[in-house]
Amino acid sequence: MTGDDSLFGDDSEYDGDAVESLAPPARRAGGPTTPLAVRMRPRTLDEVVGQSHLLTPGAPLRRLVEGSGAASVMLYGPPGTGKTTLASLISGATGRKFEALSALSAGVKDVRAVIDLARRRLLNDEQTVLFIDEVHRFSKTQQDALLAAVENRIVLLVAATTENPSFSVVSPLLSRSLVLQLRSLTDDDIREVLTRALADERGLAGSVTVTDEAIGHLIRLAGGDARRGLTALEAATDTAGPGGTVDLDTVEKSVDRAAVRYDRDGDQHYDVISAFIKSIRGSDVDAAMHYLARMITAGEDPRFIARRLVVHASEDIGMADPTALLAATAAAQAVQMIGMPEARLALAQATIHLATAPKSGAVTSALSAAMADIAAGKAGAVPPHLRDGHYAGAAALGSAVGYKFPHDDPGGVLTQQYPPDELVGTDYYRPTTHGAERELETRLGKLRRIVRGRPSGS
Repeated sequence: MTGDDSLFGDDSEYDGDAVESLAPPARRAGGPTTPLAVRMRPRTLDEVVGQSHLLTPGAPLRRLVEGSGAASVMLYGPPGTGKTTLASLISGATGRKFEALSALSAGVKDVRAVIDLARRRLLNDEQTVLFIDEVHRFSKTQQDALLAAVENRIVLLVAATTENPSFSVVSPLLSRSLVLQLRSLTDDDIREVLTRALADERGLAGSVTVTDEAIGHLIRLAGGDARRGLTALEAATDTAGPGGTVDLDTVEKSVDRAAVRYDRDGDQHYDVISAFIKSIRGSDVDAAMHYLARMITAGEDPRFIARRLVVHASEDIGMADPTALLAATAAAQAVQMIGMPEARLALAQATIHLATAPKSGAVTSALSAAMADIAAGKAGAVPPHLRDGHYAGAAALGSAVGYKFPHDDPGGVLTQQYPPDELVGTDYYRPTTHGAERELETRLGKLRRIVRGRPSGS
């Protein structure tokens, strides 16, 4: 087998240099000791952790691994989720041969050489699985070179990518493959991976003791990436030595990263997000960035952070800076489209925008006041001239009769009653003098005078 020997593949989006630096020099230099992540690579489907949505009985991926499927696949998902492992298991089914290429180093010549080898093997009824890591980095020409071999099943292609293949893989190749999306491993998944490595004979075989606090920090360090978690565990056990105890301090020293006091299911979850929002509301951009970094480092769900930013943009900024909601919404979309770790930059940009924006609670106050009136029973009949007139008999009922079309007025605004009788003259929205609302306050006064038929100055 050629290519990367890590537990879950060589994914471009994970910081390989940072994680490799955790291992002892002899191991990094290719010493005799095999890395823990390699030793603990699942050998059977039963050992695979996570991805249950793709491995249910009869699912295409399970059929491939069990040797009964013949479709090429694109494995799309975050680093450390099992793409290389699953490719290896597919190759082992029914004695298939396995060839691996990395898009970082392979060219068209390499692709054609593997295809020629696979074609010769077919003469002996041997099928070849071609695993291409980081297929999104292949040029269009390199991807096109695969088309005939995939379509004629000269090779069974298993391609791995951390980017959405709909945008990074040519359409003809995409249409000839099943696209299967892998999910980040949960905290429970990572805990299972680490616990197994501690006890398994292939792993640490019970040679060290690890405290619960240390396990919790290793899970946070992993961030859903099994390989990263195993590498950090190995570095910590090397520090502790045979028969030693790995505690939080050992892990911190080994990986040079401080533990974050943060429980995503406990008080810290609510305390930190509360401090984050209050720092933005108070225009302390530096404190806001601290709490954002704290949540990101602790592995907080970025979607949760994005949702709070969107709410805050209207709740505490509103019309003082109408672009704040656009910035927050764009950050939320970035989280959905590209995921972590890149999306943290969008979250940071939105946080800075909101923290430095002028503040106003006028939008919140306006809605609260209007809803309070509704709750108090102030919900009179819609004025007849505003009612729907798009049906037979509407005019006979007085609906839409007498309605004045604002665009017919040169100024685009004219005197006309819009609220129910009980609410005529009620002001809900009261703009502040902050930011864009300063100009809006003047304009709103003019609008109300015209609409309500009041003389200038009243």
